[in-house]
Amino acid sequence: METKYRVECQTHSVEDTTQLGKQLGAFLQERQEPLCVALIGDLGTGKTHMSQGIGLGFGIKEEMTSPTFALMNTYEAHGQALYHFDVYRLDDVCELENIGFYEYTEDQISIVEWANKFPHELPDETLWVTITRLGESERQIMMASDILSDDELAQIGGQYVVRN
Repeated sequence: METKYRVECQTHSVEDTTQLGKQLGAFLQERQEPLCVALIGDLGTGKTHMSQGIGLGFGIKEEMTSPTFALMNTYEAHGQALYHFDVYRLDDVCELENIGFYEYTEDQISIVEWANKFPHELPDETLWVTITRLGESERQIMMASDILSDDELAQIGGQYVVRN
């Protein structure tokens, strides 16, 4: 995705990736404006750990699991909903309509795992998070957006920012 603003982060453990997610979740809770977090990465790179961290930072108390078979899970914290999608098993755009995808990603706060399967179906208010395996537990995490500024992305990335 070609975006206006971007920051590169690096994590060295599952705990770091979860912590970066927590920082993003806290930002989403504080910001209280619609944003779709589009998670992209190969199998096993940490999309679900990132999602769980987002949930913790957002204030979700219950365990967050990847909705691979349910397709969507709904969570609530501080009176705000967080919608979590996993579109790995979907193959066609019309399937998104059937699960109410647009209703829960536009003007809402949502997480979409495997977002690269349907990049043109996501709202303008999307934060693209691409996770790449660098080693056994090291990850490069690129955050890119047309909505959030470099300063906001650097704030989210905090101690994990290596370049912006």
